[in-house]
Amino acid sequence: PERVADKLAIHFLRSRNGGGDIAELRVLPGRPPCAIIAFEAPEVAQRILRVKNHTLSIGGKKYPLEVTAHVAEPSPDEVAGSRRLLP
Repeated sequence: PERVADKLAIHFLRSRNGGGDIAELRVLPGRPPCAIIAFEAPEVAQRILRVKNHTLSIGGKKYPLEVTAHVAEPSPDEVAGSRRLLP
């Protein structure tokens, strides 16, 4: 998982892949393999999503990546701390 995380970070940092600065990268256990990558800037995430074919190279092998947007559910703290303004 560490090596995969490093390779993913390198891939998604590269501007030629639409990448940019990464705020957080987590490789999740289980099958199929999955990772969550949070970028410093929302526009970087949008560029990554627009690139049609991402391929990760590890040890001479190439692995196609499926890239999708992840929408996080708000935590109870975020919901409790929010306020709605009424007209």
